[in-house]
Amino acid sequence: MTAILSNLRPAKGSRKKVKRIGRGQGSGHGGTSTRGHKGQGSRSGSGTKRGFEGGQMPLARRLPKFGFTPPFRIEYRVVNVETLQKLVTAGTIKDVVTPEILHAAGVLSKKKDLIKVLGNGELTAKLTISAHKFSKSAVEKITAAGGTTTEIVTKPAPKEVSKKASKAASKA
Repeated sequence: MTAILSNLRPAKGSRKKVKRIGRGQGSGHGGTSTRGHKGQGSRSGSGTKRGFEGGQMPLARRLPKFGFTPPFRIEYRVVNVETLQKLVTAGTIKDVVTPEILHAAGVLSKKKDLIKVLGNGELTAKLTISAHKFSKSAVEKITAAGGTTTEIVTKPAPKEVSKKASKAASKA
């Protein structure tokens, strides 16, 4: 049989009828509307909060708490010297490297990412690199190849601070 618009049907078993509850006894889901008789589950507004384990001590409270998340941590995107060399050999970058150029090359996901250049790998190209931070080994390898490094000085916006951290900061 040929496929004509008037003959098209969904594949058998691909569509399931919606369970319409509370529509009378004839529907098969009338009366208690599939909730059963009495008990917490039958009442309106029933349901427990997230993590509730029926009165048993919840997992979130049974496990020990440890560690600390610094509220003013500054995160840097890492770019290795090896990556820069690969971009030079591919012809993506010429002699100047800036955050904008790295973003355009697809190394950075966001233009405003802070960059730290690390010295993993080898560098033979003479590059003028502008980044927010450099490791000692990266600076050595860049200068050995005849390039220069420039640190970009910016004051990044702090990450969203919790109420506790902001209260502590205001008290100090």
